[in-house]
Amino acid sequence: MPAGPGPGRPREPFDRRLARAVQRVTASALGPYQSAIIRIGFSLTWLLFLLRELPHRHELYGPDSPWSWEMGRQLIADNSAFTALMWSDGHLWFEIVYALAVVSAALLLVGWRTRAMSVFFMVGVLSLQNRSVFVGDGGDNVIHLAAIYLVLTRCGQVWSLDARRTAREARRASDGLPPRRDVVGPLLWAVGGGGLLAATYFLGVSGSVWLLVLMWVLWLAHALWWVVCRYAPGEPRTLLDVLANLAHNATLVVIMAEVCLIYATAGWYKIQGSRWQDGTALYYPLQLDYFAPWPALSDLLGSNGVMVMVLTYGTVLIQVAFPFALFNRKVKNVLLVAMILEHAGIAVLLGLPLFSLAMISADAVFLPTAFLLWLGARAGRGRDRLLSRVRADVPDQRRAGEEPAPRTLVG
Repeated sequence: MPAGPGPGRPREPFDRRLARAVQRVTASALGPYQSAIIRIGFSLTWLLFLLRELPHRHELYGPDSPWSWEMGRQLIADNSAFTALMWSDGHLWFEIVYALAVVSAALLLVGWRTRAMSVFFMVGVLSLQNRSVFVGDGGDNVIHLAAIYLVLTRCGQVWSLDARRTAREARRASDGLPPRRDVVGPLLWAVGGGGLLAATYFLGVSGSVWLLVLMWVLWLAHALWWVVCRYAPGEPRTLLDVLANLAHNATLVVIMAEVCLIYATAGWYKIQGSRWQDGTALYYPLQLDYFAPWPALSDLLGSNGVMVMVLTYGTVLIQVAFPFALFNRKVKNVLLVAMILEHAGIAVLLGLPLFSLAMISADAVFLPTAFLLWLGARAGRGRDRLLSRVRADVPDQRRAGEEPAPRTLVG
């Protein structure tokens, strides 16, 4: 009989374990549901922020900002941060950039042409945030970094319109039909090339050279991907898939490391504060009118000394312990739930919903795949019930023999 699992079973050679790990990292983009929920979370957060601040956009980032265009230009010359808003100080150009940020966030949210939209999303985020760096908070910093990371991920594999289009093309191929001609992709590529030419022309006021180089590399890589997929779908396509998977998986590791670093530094800095040491730190922000959207609720919580102490010490404990909890899945899931509840409490008690949503989106990289599959199934059933009510009085016009569309969060 073959040896079963146990102490007497010989260990697998190291070279085989290494080969299996390399095969896994190169053969697929890991965490497709985690990367999709990160894409959805960050694009939704940025979109909600832009829509909320739409009436105040000129004062925040535009020509009417207290941080004038000339002051912004001097700051960009010092820190070399990228922003397209330095190309012109006109109202029309600002409105174009702001509209690009809104549209790219909405399209990235639903996963339409995620490769191109992730680049446009990054340009919109960096252009606005780097124009007035003193109006942001911690959540804006996380979105700032995530916008760069999303460009390097394959975040549209599931829960996206791209996934639906890919499934549709796969059905056409299985039926022996030729692929549909793609006009939108080359058009977006051409628009991106025009933007890169403009950014290169305005290099002296655009900011970072390395970011411009990265965008040129991505632009050329997208062209190479299109050519290979169309004319060389064999080994060249496999090689590009391997490179894309490596970039995706490495970026996910960077995102995980960033989340751990955020919580670890926040927790250890809190430990050094006397108010955190005596368990009263939470009391003080609850007494500030600026952070009290529900004064009665803030007063009720602030008047309970035991609850204030428990939440204060609990916050420090969770943040310090979270990076170490990754070595145990059950403990990690418990602390992850506590972390998400903590951010939900910050959104309600302190009136910082977008900051909390940004942090929850970052935490989503650690969510279990089983939970995300359950969440997707529930969202799909909810969508089906909603559509069934809408179509209750509409005659079915589906062609005979047509297969139903694949189930995704967006359609």
